[in-house]
Amino acid sequence: MTGNAFDRDLDRNPANFQPLTPLVLLERAAKVFPNEVAIIHGGQRVTYATFWERSLKLASALVRYGIGKGDTVSVMLSNTPPMLEAHHGVPMTNAVLHSLNTRLDAAIIAFQLDHAESRVVIVDREFSDVMKEALALAQVKPLVIDYDDPEFGEDAPYPKGERIGSVDYEAFVASGDAGFTWSMPDDEWDAIALNYTSGTTGNPKGVVYHHRGAALMAYANTVHAGLSRGAVYLWTLPMFHCNGWCFPWTLALTAGTHVCLRWVRAKPMYDAIAEHGVTHLCGAPVVMSALLNAPEAEKRDFSHTVTFNTAAAPPPESVLSAMAEAGFTVTHLYGLTETYGPAVVNEWKGEWDALDGAGQAARKARQGVRYAALEGLTVMDPETMTETPPDGETIGEVMFRGNIVMKGYLKNRKATDEAFAGGWFHSGDLGVMHPDGYIQLKDRSKDIIISGGENISSIEVEDALYRHPAIAACGVVAKADEKWGETPVAFVELKPGRDASAEEIIAHCRSLLAHFKCPKTVVFSEIPKTSTGKIQKFRLREQARELS
Repeated sequence: MTGNAFDRDLDRNPANFQPLTPLVLLERAAKVFPNEVAIIHGGQRVTYATFWERSLKLASALVRYGIGKGDTVSVMLSNTPPMLEAHHGVPMTNAVLHSLNTRLDAAIIAFQLDHAESRVVIVDREFSDVMKEALALAQVKPLVIDYDDPEFGEDAPYPKGERIGSVDYEAFVASGDAGFTWSMPDDEWDAIALNYTSGTTGNPKGVVYHHRGAALMAYANTVHAGLSRGAVYLWTLPMFHCNGWCFPWTLALTAGTHVCLRWVRAKPMYDAIAEHGVTHLCGAPVVMSALLNAPEAEKRDFSHTVTFNTAAAPPPESVLSAMAEAGFTVTHLYGLTETYGPAVVNEWKGEWDALDGAGQAARKARQGVRYAALEGLTVMDPETMTETPPDGETIGEVMFRGNIVMKGYLKNRKATDEAFAGGWFHSGDLGVMHPDGYIQLKDRSKDIIISGGENISSIEVEDALYRHPAIAACGVVAKADEKWGETPVAFVELKPGRDASAEEIIAHCRSLLAHFKCPKTVVFSEIPKTSTGKIQKFRLREQARELS
């Protein structure tokens, strides 16, 4: 006889091996906690039993239309119940969910619809005008389904557009069968979602997620966000962004409650926290700013502590202190679209509480260590593919390896091969590895400023700027210079009612940094941001070129 005894006559079979998928989590929650509230949306309360039933009916209706494996269903939706239903109903058919950024222009939407070969488009009436324009530009001719949000009132900050579809979402769901037998993926490697990167040049790349990664992210999110039974999650993070970091699938694991938020505004956020007992939310620093800078009349008292997960640049110490005083504890995360959202967490250690303010700030500025669901995280020289020394100083490229890294880029073998060269995912982010294994970003490779042969990290300069009490937002990019090649220019957005001069800001930076790293020019303006709150460096670079 040959072979290992532990392999002989111990084959995989349906009884002992099933493909990993997050869809079974909602099925379990509906059976175990059928009467628990799964979704709150304005005056609506949706139980887990109803959430599951509506997802089944959506899947059934899609299958009747002919949707199945390999098909793409695109959605242009706010953080509303249909978006949660789509995250389950679409993959129940073995199709792929494509969530569109609701702030895109018609040309980019049309490109994505064509590249994804969309068969169905579900569109909220808030976005019907731009979608109508996009569909006129696109080559594909999908079934268009209108969603008319009943919580979209007359006092809405945006107008409700016309109906552009051939069927209403509620009518479409109602046509489905609640007894529909949904399909597990044939393989956990099957695609579950498609997300396009917010590329700044040319057309964006389509990032493909698989069922295995989405399932593992649900477990990892539960651990790293500290989700317990009865958690209440407020949707301040767009669900179109990396599938809401996979939280649409995650909450079912502990039968938590989704609190939908159509528009991110301070008053409804405070109202939700106070009235629904929100325990967790995610978002960019702009969401923190909205909470902290809200008029006193819009703020509400609450007795519990709320966990705020943020994955942009580390908040300055003043913001962290203000958030703590307001009742929030901030967890710093890091990741990319290609890693299903956050795959790195700043795991805080108890002994760091004894450090002084500067010591704690230095620890909080680091991105952290790998998620439990990620197998490898390192910093390497991308040319030699050797690890940089863990000295906190030697800069290399941050690289990922594991089951929560994308399948690859849709219809783009060249970009996929480049991203996975050497058996690691190349993030394009530059960073260092500290002796204790925590990584810290220093810049995007394209954002490093080379002045007089010296590398300047724009992140390091921005960190110094954020310590100035008058600065609300800032971005640092390179400006061409005849003598030095490049010098840093700082774009600064001041807090309402605060003043500061360019000379004052430069002097502030010089008190914290080597003089060659400090901005030579300061421009006061509103900082351009993406829909998820990230600063658009490419637009700042364009403005900097005009200064040269």
